[in-house]
Amino acid sequence: MEKEDREAADPFETVAETYEQLLVPALFGQWAEPVANSALVREGQRVLDVACGTGVLARALAKRVGPAGAVSALDINPAMLAVARKKGAPAIDWKEGSAEELPYGDAQFDAVASQFGLMLFPDPERALQEMMRVLAPGGRLAVAVFDSLDTLPAYAAMTDIYARVVGKEVGQALRSPFSLGDTDVLASCFADAGIGDVVITSLEGKARFQDVSTMVASDVRGWFPFAQIRLDDQTVDAVTREAEEVLAPFTGPDGTVEFPLPVHIATVVRA
Repeated sequence: MEKEDREAADPFETVAETYEQLLVPALFGQWAEPVANSALVREGQRVLDVACGTGVLARALAKRVGPAGAVSALDINPAMLAVARKKGAPAIDWKEGSAEELPYGDAQFDAVASQFGLMLFPDPERALQEMMRVLAPGGRLAVAVFDSLDTLPAYAAMTDIYARVVGKEVGQALRSPFSLGDTDVLASCFADAGIGDVVITSLEGKARFQDVSTMVASDVRGWFPFAQIRLDDQTVDAVTREAEEVLAPFTGPDGTVEFPLPVHIATVVRA
């Protein structure tokens, strides 16, 4: 089957593959171990990854719990799960479902983790309640979110470019992953869900893209189509030209784009 035929047959799986190839190494992969550490995941535990995407966190959790443990991984996007299954880790129980209605019994898991999904859920408070419901007494929940755009000037500049060159709705699509970056807002989300004693720890990683074109492609091909946004080549070229200018302070001599990536990890123990 030719490449064009594969994309026509399953376009969203192609988007998920691009997400895995471009966004996971640039942004997400580095946080799997810190999130697993925050959830205190250890050998023999039963662990759930909510909004698992293409499975970078779930695979790290599976290594932690070993053959005596069990990892379940849930995502609402079947294309993400299809790519996750292709990556191996057959012991992981991949399941399609909503974070707001987790298809698991009460107190089923020793630890629950969620990496960069909470800010995208339609009802984040309900999702938090569900994560606590399936957590066993004494179990630990760890949820990672990106810091706000105020601390990420590279992405703040990109949201402005998309809003100006394409439209406000496209700029907003890039803003949404940073919507819980204010720690007061994040804490309020837990409080509104009836969850107290949350501890928020702020860490700093590093975003790294091969070049400006790759950073633009990661959004255009690996994120926007899931939001029903598709840009033609001419528009992408216009965005890239402007991005090369505004991202110059973050671009090295070899063209690599690097900038700090601050993240908050919220943890809570179920009584």
